[in-house]
Amino acid sequence: METPSIQETIHSLAVAARQAAAELRKLSTEEKNAALRAVAAQLRADRDEIYAANAEDVKAAVASGLSAAMTDRLTLTPARFDSMVEGVEYVASLPDPVGETIWTRDRPSGITIKKVREPFGVVAVVFESRPNVLVDTAALCLKTGNAIVLRGGKEAIRSNAALAKSLRKALGSLSGAVQFVEILDHAAVAEMVRAVGLIDVAIPRGGERLIRAMCEAALIPVLKHYKGVCHIYIDDKADMAMALSILDNAKVQRPSACNAVETLLVHEKLAPMFLPMVKAWATDKGVTLHENEVGAEYLSLDLNVATVVDYRAAIDFINANSSGHSDAIITSDNERAAEFLRDVDSSCVYHNVSTRFTDGAEFGMGAEIGISTDKLHARGPMGLEELTTYKYTVTGDGVIRS
Repeated sequence: METPSIQETIHSLAVAARQAAAELRKLSTEEKNAALRAVAAQLRADRDEIYAANAEDVKAAVASGLSAAMTDRLTLTPARFDSMVEGVEYVASLPDPVGETIWTRDRPSGITIKKVREPFGVVAVVFESRPNVLVDTAALCLKTGNAIVLRGGKEAIRSNAALAKSLRKALGSLSGAVQFVEILDHAAVAEMVRAVGLIDVAIPRGGERLIRAMCEAALIPVLKHYKGVCHIYIDDKADMAMALSILDNAKVQRPSACNAVETLLVHEKLAPMFLPMVKAWATDKGVTLHENEVGAEYLSLDLNVATVVDYRAAIDFINANSSGHSDAIITSDNERAAEFLRDVDSSCVYHNVSTRFTDGAEFGMGAEIGISTDKLHARGPMGLEELTTYKYTVTGDGVIRS
């Protein structure tokens, strides 16, 4: 028998997901939560099999020379496994946005209009390195009534396959709601983002190279963020101790995160006093300072530093060079802060707060599927509500338009 082409395989998976999506949208919240609890129980039952698959991936990664940091991200430790499974149960406990009435309007014509949340239908997620992403995203999509087509990186192929097998086993007759792409050829991703009419939206969870490749090939919407080039502006009316504390948190706590600060802007009047403090802090914390590296995303203990003439110049600098992710002003002047919050064109803007708060859990959304720097359809941390669209239901009693 002739082996199906990549195009045929992706088409077949997408069709199966589409069929499952039609059944998912009929489920009640209680039924979806029961399915998620079944997934958690099945993952625990299959723990040894999943560990064995992950161990093979880690062994292959070490043999191939994968970096220690990437190998660490790949490894499913007992703590990470437990956290992943508990995450599924936590999603089951969250409010269900599907079916929520956003607003209702009774019109003079006699019709009643409701704007109601509903699933996208089929979501494609392409991710790298961390196998727990497969379970996290599948749980979020199942809760919102979306079928999912998943494609992970080659370094985690065995782990991802074992996890997908466990999920599908738990879902039984709904197993079609989780489709796993085992094809490692990049052409598979291109076919996924061209599946018009079958896949409704694609979400990349990886580096800029992956995101750009998906966007260039896409014929369907892609929810994305390219970079996390985040700025903190220290105003001349800032409390310097507060400013240094926030800078330390935003840079040092987790420098590899997309919400870590990458550029520090300092009011030129404050610079003679504050920059020596920054240099001492950088020496103490192992941070390397740079100048004139505009737009750099280090994801490491590196920090670009520049001075600006005032807060308006800081706003202009950020709008010209930020990636639209997260940017902050540190000042005691509430009027300046209000202008900053209004005029900086980023998904998350902060006053006297670390940029590290751009996170679904910190925003009270529970889990998140990513952080979008787009403006349509979602912006900033994407939780359950952002995995839905909406429709208008219009009811009446024989109403006709005059």
